[in-house]
Amino acid sequence: MTSKTSPLANAARQRLLQRVEAMQDAASIGMSDRVTAELKSIDFSTLSGYDELRFYRSLGQKFGVESPYFRMHEGLAGSHTQIAGKALLNFSSYDYLGLNGHPEIVAAAKAAIDRYGVSASASRHVAGERPVHRALEQALADHYGVADSLIFVSGYATNLGVIGHILGPKDLVIYDSLAHNSVVMGGVLSGAARRSFPHNDLDSLDRMLASIRGHFERTLIVVEGLYSMDGDYPDLPRLIEIKSRHSAWLMVDEAHALGVLGKRGYGSAEYFGIDPQQVDIWMGTLSKTLAGCGGYIAGCHELVEYLRLTVGVFVYSVAMPPVIAASALKALEIMHREPQRVTKLQQNGATFRSLALNRGLDIGNGAGTAICPIIIADSAPAVVLSQRLLERGINVQPVTHPAVPAKASRLRFFLTAMHADAEMAAAIEATAEELGQVRDRMRALGPLL
Repeated sequence: MTSKTSPLANAARQRLLQRVEAMQDAASIGMSDRVTAELKSIDFSTLSGYDELRFYRSLGQKFGVESPYFRMHEGLAGSHTQIAGKALLNFSSYDYLGLNGHPEIVAAAKAAIDRYGVSASASRHVAGERPVHRALEQALADHYGVADSLIFVSGYATNLGVIGHILGPKDLVIYDSLAHNSVVMGGVLSGAARRSFPHNDLDSLDRMLASIRGHFERTLIVVEGLYSMDGDYPDLPRLIEIKSRHSAWLMVDEAHALGVLGKRGYGSAEYFGIDPQQVDIWMGTLSKTLAGCGGYIAGCHELVEYLRLTVGVFVYSVAMPPVIAASALKALEIMHREPQRVTKLQQNGATFRSLALNRGLDIGNGAGTAICPIIIADSAPAVVLSQRLLERGINVQPVTHPAVPAKASRLRFFLTAMHADAEMAAAIEATAEELGQVRDRMRALGPLL
């Protein structure tokens, strides 16, 4: 039996089909959105900050400015270097005392390779000790006048791993606002509460501790012995007084202070004439004055024993290559034996600062040490100025936001004991001349930037 479909039924059927089609379209669109989102989630170019990197690269290409980073040095880079076949004055090296490439250090490195090979092949827990590891640790402990020390394969990982290990959620880490990123990230890793105080403002540190110290079990204060961006230093005796009054640990990062501060280059304790045992944790690196690579912690026996047996960055890391330990050990020996290198470096720091000020350059907080900033303010002029100086035979790197605060971009000059007075004078003169021209150019390009 058949019957005709009514017009009303046909209309309802048509509306139903339209709804189904709309639902299918919506599902298709939704599926497309999900696929797009999934593809985006595995595209590395969508990572935070990548668009900004791409923008600055295109901006540099537009105005003919090369990246100042990753320049290829073709030999030993100390007070002089060679890039693209051109001999340059070099102010971008941490080789403060000119020990990198020293004949005795090279000989010690070769002897260590002959005896131990290149690698320790595993962690010291697994592969065992090498005499040169313990010799370097004892020499560093003796240098600081403390019971013991422990060496790590990375300076960055030393701060990250040690701070992250000795503190927990019930604790507080409080650090200078200009402290190295490794200090900040160590605090993050620890899970402890984190606070920063304005750079070298110890009144603020004291007030903060008075207000919040009682809320935490342990408190760690972290400062640098010599700040790598500004070349200035904290008031260590007052820090010791503050940490003692508030029952806190004090950790001093001596990465840039060793070989630079103090009459013999022994660092912050010598510079201020204090007993090194008044500082709870001495941290430092082997990659600057000691012409090697890696980091160390020096302090009391209990601290070092605890770290040696429990801190992951040591227990689960391959041991420092014996060749590096031997090189650093010899460099420390030469530093102790030849204090005239430290004297010359300190003279160079004072001379460079004076030359810069006499030429009207802004050195910020520069205190006349081995690090002297020339403040440019904006990032683009700092990058352009670095390139102009390279063309004039001077290698010096810019430091831009966010590595430093906005409007505090700079050229950062690292001085060594091997720089001659005439070389420093030439560098300052070229910087002053080119800075004026760069600023004029930036003002002209202002509407295009």
